[in-house]
Amino acid sequence: MNPAVKVVEPSGILDGTKANEFRQEISEHVAKGVQMILIDFKDVTFMDSSGLGALVLALKTVRAAKTQMCLCSINEQIKMLFELTSMDRVFDIYSDREEFELALGAE
Repeated sequence: MNPAVKVVEPSGILDGTKANEFRQEISEHVAKGVQMILIDFKDVTFMDSSGLGALVLALKTVRAAKTQMCLCSINEQIKMLFELTSMDRVFDIYSDREEFELALGAE
């Protein structure tokens, strides 16, 4: 994995109770000058609108710092949430880390 990439691995249910913690973690990485953040959803079982809101706010923070953020390993429920809200067009989403690393290597 490229050292310029920081992987964030939320787990369980990404909802209002975990949203602030998640956003704070992203903000800390941005403050440290990380160039790219990969959010690996492999251990997230469910995400509600609060989790989606946290993700959107994190993306704004990341973009304001001229950093990149990608997602991978989203499950069917999260995929459906993204499609219903058209967020699948906003985020760069990879099927898994391997696909992300291949895409990163091709740049």
